[in-house]
Amino acid sequence: MVQMKTPEQIAKMREAGLVVAAIHAATREAAVPGATTKDLDEVARKVIADHGAKSNFLGYGGFPATICTSVNEVVVHGIPDDKTVLKDGDIISIDAGAIVDGWHGDAAYTAFVGSGHAPELIELSRVTEESMWAGIAAMKNGNRLVDLSRAIETYIRRQPKPGGGKYGIVEDYGGHGIGTEMHMDPHLLNYVSRKRGKGIKLVPGVCLAIEPMVSLGTPRTEVLEDDWTVITTDGTWSSHWEHSVALTEQGPLVLTAVDGGKAKLAELGVTAAPDPLA
Repeated sequence: MVQMKTPEQIAKMREAGLVVAAIHAATREAAVPGATTKDLDEVARKVIADHGAKSNFLGYGGFPATICTSVNEVVVHGIPDDKTVLKDGDIISIDAGAIVDGWHGDAAYTAFVGSGHAPELIELSRVTEESMWAGIAAMKNGNRLVDLSRAIETYIRRQPKPGGGKYGIVEDYGGHGIGTEMHMDPHLLNYVSRKRGKGIKLVPGVCLAIEPMVSLGTPRTEVLEDDWTVITTDGTWSSHWEHSVALTEQGPLVLTAVDGGKAKLAELGVTAAPDPLA
């Protein structure tokens, strides 16, 4: 069953989403050469505490940290530690979440550590982020879940990959419903699968975490011995972007974007829903 939210509940999710946005801002500033991934986790812990929120990552299925820190070939679920030191030229995807009054927020971004990044890495992150926004723009009343999958995949497939070849759209992980739990029905693929059909109809009250993960090579992944860290099977680097989005009577509201998604959606010809906290 898909959990439907009232406008009042969406407002609570917006509060949680803004805490996640604050985590992103603070960790982005802290993701510099010489910092450890544990340093970033400590930054996130402080932001959550300062906002009077709770972590939805810490302890989830036994996960031992507040955020996921996925460096280079790590796709998702990287565990922060004091041994992973960020270097100039690295990329890192930071996935963060927060709970306010029982309602969850969840979002991720890819950051560039230092400078001198290869053009294909810059383009990888851009393509992944823009495919996320393509999916968000497709979150319209009356559309089906597959319309989001199609929008994400179509955007990625239409982008020329520097040096040739195709981007790998990670197959084993995707988006999800979100609300009183971090991961809820429905599961959102980042590509179209005939086996999955059209999926649910999108109506006001549906809330989804839309999160493409894209690599420079294979779409296939494997999990390391820690039972969390997911890497590409060919060692190619990857990018991960995510926002939590609510569909309202007035359109989509990007719960984890500072402006509610207003500016970016306007570029795509979509009017974002009014911010209930404004």
